[in-house]
Amino acid sequence: MKILIVGGVAGGMSAATRMRRLDEAAEIIVFERGHYVSFANCGLPYYVGGLIEDRSALLLQTPESLASRFRLDVRIDHEVTGIDRAARTVSVRDTVTGTVTTEGFDRLVLAAGATTRSVLPAGSDLPVHTLRTVDDVDQITALLTRASGPGSAVTGPAATVAAVVIGAGFIGLEAVENLVLRGVQVTAVEFAGQVLGPLDPEMAAPVAAVLKAHGVDVRVDTSVRGASAGRVLLSDGTDVAADLIIEATGVLPDTSLAAAAGLRIGESGAIWVDDTQRTSDPLIYAVGDGAEKIDAISGGPTRIAMAGLANRHGRAAADSIADSAAGASGVSVAAEPAFGVAIVGVFGTTVAMVGWSERRLLASGRGHRVVHTHPSDHAGYYPRAEQMSVKLLVDAATDAILGAQIVGGHGVDKRIDVIATAMAGGLTASALSRLELAYAPQYGSAKDPINQLGYVADNLAAGTTRSLQWHELAAALAAGEALVDVRTAGEFAAGSIPGAVNVPLDELRDRFGDLPAGPLVVHCQVGQRGHTAARLLSQLGREVRNLDGGYKTWAAGAAALAASPRAAVAPAPPVFPVVPTLSTERIVA
Repeated sequence: MKILIVGGVAGGMSAATRMRRLDEAAEIIVFERGHYVSFANCGLPYYVGGLIEDRSALLLQTPESLASRFRLDVRIDHEVTGIDRAARTVSVRDTVTGTVTTEGFDRLVLAAGATTRSVLPAGSDLPVHTLRTVDDVDQITALLTRASGPGSAVTGPAATVAAVVIGAGFIGLEAVENLVLRGVQVTAVEFAGQVLGPLDPEMAAPVAAVLKAHGVDVRVDTSVRGASAGRVLLSDGTDVAADLIIEATGVLPDTSLAAAAGLRIGESGAIWVDDTQRTSDPLIYAVGDGAEKIDAISGGPTRIAMAGLANRHGRAAADSIADSAAGASGVSVAAEPAFGVAIVGVFGTTVAMVGWSERRLLASGRGHRVVHTHPSDHAGYYPRAEQMSVKLLVDAATDAILGAQIVGGHGVDKRIDVIATAMAGGLTASALSRLELAYAPQYGSAKDPINQLGYVADNLAAGTTRSLQWHELAAALAAGEALVDVRTAGEFAAGSIPGAVNVPLDELRDRFGDLPAGPLVVHCQVGQRGHTAARLLSQLGREVRNLDGGYKTWAAGAAALAASPRAAVAPAPPVFPVVPTLSTERIVA
C-alpha cells in the first residue's frame, strides 16, 4: 500500500509514524511545504523570550532521523498543489527548483493545518510576523537582536524595541509575555471587548490586570488602521511606537486542496470527516486543524485547533487505514468528541478552560447553572498557598458539566484536567463532591477545590441554596431586592457594592430584625459565608439568594464592564467559535 501524507508536524507525523508501526511493508511519503517537518511549535514563543535558549531543542525530528527510525520518505520544501481523485494522484511542486511532479496513492492523508487571517491594512512598511513557524521566530529574534544593538544575544535585552501584538487570545498573550521578557515595550491590541475571548468577562478581567501590572499597554475594543514610519495607527485615534508587529488574530482551516478536489466541506468551514477521519472520499483522510471535529457539548460540528487532537486523530487515521489493508494490524477506533481543553501561562498566572462558556450557553438558549469559587491551591496554613478563581457551568436539567474556567497560580492545570476527565467520563457536577483526590497540605486540601465545586453544585441541584450571578445583580436590585453584605466591617470599608447594607455574618441572628423587608441577596467575599447566611435567613423565613462567587467575582465583572461595555455576558454571535490555543498545528501543505 502506498500512503501519501500532506503536511507534517502534529497530525501528519502522528499518522505517518503510527502507520509504520502498524504496517512495515507500506510505502509512506510525507510532503512538507516548509523546511521543517517536526518541531515544537508550542515552544516557539519561549525561544523568542529566551526561556528556551537552544534553537535545536525545538527541532524534534529531521527527514534523516525519520528515515532511519521509521523508513519514512519525508520530502521537505515540497508543496502539494492538486489532487486528482479519479487517477489517485497528487501534483507536487518542489519549492526550491520549481519542478512539478505527479505521485500516485492508495490512501491520502490531508494534514494541511490552518491558515492565518490578517487584519492589517495593506501598505504597512513595518515588519509583520505570525508566531507559528521556525522561520517566524528566526526572523523575530534576528530583528530583536539587531534593534537591541551590537553584541546582543537572543536572550539579551531589547529595552529600546517596541512591538504591537494584534490579537489578545491565547497565542497573542504568549507572544506578549515573551516579548516583555526580552525587555520589549508591548501594546496588545484586541478588537473584542476583553482579552482571551473564549473566557467569560469576569474570568478574563484578572488576566488583563496581570498584563497591565507587567507594563503591557492593553487596548480592547480597538483595531489597527495602518502602520508606517515606526508607528501603528489605532482605531481609537491614537498611534503607538512599533518596530515589530505580530499578528495573532486566529486561524482558519486550510481547505483549499480539499475544496478544489471536490471533497465535502463541513458546516463549520473545515473538512468534513467521519469518526475515523475519513473524508467524503473513502480513500482520503483529513486530520489536524483543517479537519472538522464533533463538539462534545452540542454533538454538532466545530473547529478546534489543538495539537493534542491533531496527534490523536492522526493516529486514528492510521488505524483506519491499517484496518482496511491486508497484512496490516490496525484496529479502527471512532474518534471521541472534543471538549476543547486549553491552558496558557501569563506572567506566572495560569488560565485554563474546557467546554462551553456562559456566553455560549446563553447564546444557545441552553438552561444552565453557574458556580464560582475562589479556593486556595493547597491548604491555607501551608506556606505559599495561592488563590484561584474557578467557574463551573452545569446543565440545569441533568447536572451534567458543560464547561469550566480557572484562573490562578499553582494547581490550575491539574484541576482543569480533573474536570475534563470527569466530563469525558460522564460524571455530574454534584459527583465532583465525591471524588477521592490526593491530599497532603502542600498539594491540596482535605476538601479539594474540585470537591468544593461539587458541594456547591449539589446544593444548587438539591435546592438547598439559591444563587444569583454578578451580571444579574443590577436587575435584581432594580426589581426591589435588597443587598446585604455579611463580611466584616473592615472588609466592607475596604470596598463594597453600591447599595449594600453591611450586617456581618456573626451578628446576623442578633440583627435579624434590622434587615430590609422583602427578598434579599446576601454576599461575602467569595461566597462561602454568603451561603451560610442564606441558609440561616431562609430557615428564619426570609426569601434569599446568595451572590455567587461573592464580592470578588462581582468586582472582576465590574472591572470587565468598566473596560468595555462589550464585555457583558450576553449571547455571542459566532456559531463555530474557534478555540485558539498555544498548541495549534502550523500551516503545512
